[in-house]
Amino acid sequence: MISGFQKFLLRGNLIDLAVGVLIGAAFGKVVDSFTSGLILPIIGIFGGVPDFTALTFTVNGSIFKYGAFLTALLSFVLTAAIIYFFVIVPFNHLMERFKRQEKEAVAEPSNEEKLLAEIRDAIKGRV
Repeated sequence: MISGFQKFLLRGNLIDLAVGVLIGAAFGKVVDSFTSGLILPIIGIFGGVPDFTALTFTVNGSIFKYGAFLTALLSFVLTAAIIYFFVIVPFNHLMERFKRQEKEAVAEPSNEEKLLAEIRDAIKGRV
C-alpha cells in the first residue's frame, strides 16, 4: 500500500500538476499586484476611487465589503483575459497550423497517379 502511494507521488503528472499550481499561484500574485498597483489607480483617475477595498455599506450593523469583491473580480477578469489572449489564442493558432500541415501531407492523389494505379492493378490482374 505504501509503495503504491509512493509510485502515485512520483508519477510525472503529479509533479507537473504541482509545478503548474505553484506557477499559477505566483502568476495570480503578479496579476493582483498589477491590478492594485496600476489598473485601480488608472480607474481612480476617472472614477475618483483609486482603492476599491475601502468601498463598503452597512445594513443593521453588518458591514458589506463589496469593494474587496470588485477588486478580486477585476483581478480575475484580468487573469482570464491574459491567459486567453497570451496562452489559449496562440496555442489554438499553433494547433490549427499543425492541422493544416497534416492535411497538406495527406493530399489526395492526382488524376495521373490514380490512372497509373489503375493500369498497375490491371496489369497485376493479367499476370
